[in-house]
Amino acid sequence: MAKYVDGFVLVVPKDKAEEYRKMAEMGRDSWMKHGALSYFECSGDDLVAMEMGEEKARSFPELTGAQTDEAVWFSFITFGSKEHRDQVNAEVMKEMGEQMKDFDQAQMPVDMKRMAYGGFKVEVEG
Repeated sequence: MAKYVDGFVLVVPKDKAEEYRKMAEMGRDSWMKHGALSYFECSGDDLVAMEMGEEKARSFPELTGAQTDEAVWFSFITFGSKEHRDQVNAEVMKEMGEQMKDFDQAQMPVDMKRMAYGGFKVEVEG
């Protein structure tokens, strides 16, 4: 089972969802080719804030500031360890660097400044 996870939260304009999906498929192919254990790109479907007694959790749209014409995506990649993640990511970044050397950032289907990313140790696994 996976012991380390890279997680992402992104805001994707709804009219660019298909472009983002194609970019995500290329990312999936690269991460899986270089040894990731699994790769998930998930578009928001049920993003109503959960009530917890008298408290109410924040929704992803509230957290990200997503507007009605934007969708929140939650994505994650699993690895055997942090060291495994570092090895895989180094290979992926090398490959993507080659692919994107002539890429115009204005063509990105998401605003990367609104993306959140982090590496997480698995503490509880099922």
